[in-house]
Amino acid sequence: MTTDVSDPNELDQRVFPPTARRDPETGELRLGVVSASTLISQYGSPLYVLDEDVARARARTIRVALEAEAERIGTTATVYYAGKALLCIDVARWMSEEGLAVDVASGGELAVALAAGVDPSRIGFHGNNKSEQEIGRAVGAGVGTIVIDSEIETERVAAAARAAGIRQRVRLRVNSGVHASTHDYLATAHEDQKFGQPLSDAPRLVAAILAHDSLEFVGLHCHIGSQIFAADGFRESARRLMAVYPELARLAGHSIPELNLGGGFGIAYTSAQAEDVPALADVARELADMVADGAREFEVPVPHLAFEPGRIVIGPAGVTLYTVGTTKPVPLAGSDAAAPADLGHSERLYVSVDGGMSDNARPALYGADYQVRIANRTSGADPALVRVVGKHCEAGDIVVHRDVLPGDVRAGDTLVVAATGAYCWSLASNYNHLPRPPIVAVSGRGARLIVHGETEDDLLAKNVSWRPEGDPPTA
Repeated sequence: MTTDVSDPNELDQRVFPPTARRDPETGELRLGVVSASTLISQYGSPLYVLDEDVARARARTIRVALEAEAERIGTTATVYYAGKALLCIDVARWMSEEGLAVDVASGGELAVALAAGVDPSRIGFHGNNKSEQEIGRAVGAGVGTIVIDSEIETERVAAAARAAGIRQRVRLRVNSGVHASTHDYLATAHEDQKFGQPLSDAPRLVAAILAHDSLEFVGLHCHIGSQIFAADGFRESARRLMAVYPELARLAGHSIPELNLGGGFGIAYTSAQAEDVPALADVARELADMVADGAREFEVPVPHLAFEPGRIVIGPAGVTLYTVGTTKPVPLAGSDAAAPADLGHSERLYVSVDGGMSDNARPALYGADYQVRIANRTSGADPALVRVVGKHCEAGDIVVHRDVLPGDVRAGDTLVVAATGAYCWSLASNYNHLPRPPIVAVSGRGARLIVHGETEDDLLAKNVSWRPEGDPPTA
């Protein structure tokens, strides 16, 4: 819930892209140099909008900060963009051009990165169930590093590398037993979960990797969760990983060259969350210091560092535009109000839009909240407590659980929901046969379509028995 509701027209620059502005005359939202109404008119609604300049700037800032801190402690760093957050050809190119490597987690994501012209040696391949075909494609393409997630993958990757006549770089994904304070479905370092191997098994598994001449073991990988604001989890996880490095070095006969601490850095989805987001420079410094401390404690060389940010790069660069269809006031009774007492609202205004959980599954999956504003105008109407909901046949089809908008929000208004660049398009579905929206990139140069939206005909065409009107019946 936004903490300052004195002006429900205000765009909090900690949540919205920093280039988002109100037109001083009309009050309309401008993204890059393009108005919201122009975007809707040209590309339709709902609409994903990515600010290319913001995405590039964030990628560059994160890379420079982590590389500089690595240099300060006497090592180097590779920053992988976690493609699962949002991956299309243009985004992959932006990341590569800004000096980031790219992390993929499926054959499809690998295909996108390669189609974007990303140097295969700067691609990392993740996944808990990589097929033999996917592994073969990755090895054949020259993927720089494959992350081994299970014991069986050691044999699969070794066989593929041997068949290709190469020595494949690999990391071993382990669970440090440390997980971020976050939603259970987002916490990915529990011992009892599908990713990685127990840290206690690392020596045995690394020995198995070292037994294959076709594999080059370069280090451990661990991912402790998502939407993390504090460094405590990273610190303890890094210490536990590095405690194993002396034994791994004895097995390998040399020091272990790399350590991948994963990603999971959090962003502000609402003004209230913005208070908790640390400065990136502080995070980078803390990460570097904790690795340096671990190297001293366990008397090993400071390893090359790798990180895999995704959400923190692309999330704040994106917004979603919707069109309001209906509004409906619902009375709130006593303790059911779920609103700050100082607002004094006796009812909640349900605002229905033309999208929903098919274009943003995070509220339904994780209980995530977002911030919303009217995009086509400003208003002096009294603020109203609102819940923005979608058009799907699910009670949990909620886009914004609670925020405040001008009370005259009405059918036909354009709404903008902030910080939707990550895990919205990539999790999108066709529930209730809604076509997935397009993605448009904006910048100081204008707007351009980078991912086509779907049409109802696109969905019908997946049905073998469907034929367009006028086409003859099939035999």
